[in-house]
Amino acid sequence: MQLYASPPLKPTFSNVSAFDNCIAAVKACDLFLGIITPKYGSGRDGDGISITHQELLTAIEENKPRWLLAHDHVVFARKLLARMGYDTAEKRAQSPFKPGGSVMDDLRVIDMYEAATREDIQLKDRTGNWVQKFVNGEDALRYATAQFYRFQEVRRFLDEHLADVDRVRARVQEDLQR
Repeated sequence: MQLYASPPLKPTFSNVSAFDNCIAAVKACDLFLGIITPKYGSGRDGDGISITHQELLTAIEENKPRWLLAHDHVVFARKLLARMGYDTAEKRAQSPFKPGGSVMDDLRVIDMYEAATREDIQLKDRTGNWVQKFVNGEDALRYATAQFYRFQEVRRFLDEHLADVDRVRARVQEDLQR
């Protein structure tokens, strides 16, 4: 089972761009863990969306099982700006907010949050839209531990009980004969 994290937990290739390596890693992973912070990230081609944003959109398009965390500042800023009338990406782009601030460097982190919560789909039809808010690293670690602890337990069980195909086949035969 491969978990995607940034940077990719798979070999990268020097003859491929960083963007392509990252997208390939998302496509190859079994599980996607994403963290949306107030920093939009580097890896942008001009005014295009960041590689982190592209990774998230790819995970959604590929329908990868995904777990997402969003920093409290992102969630707060989204609510505040919505109450001020900047409730869409287009309106936020026209806001007087100037990128590069120390709290949030680009309002597109809110676009990432809205993509993760699947704002593009009617609420009653949304799935895969849970995004856990976190305030600090301890919160994020608590969430990740709670979510992935069971995966490790299940994987360990499968490895212990199903890794030896001949042994599994013999047990199935025994059960069928009973």
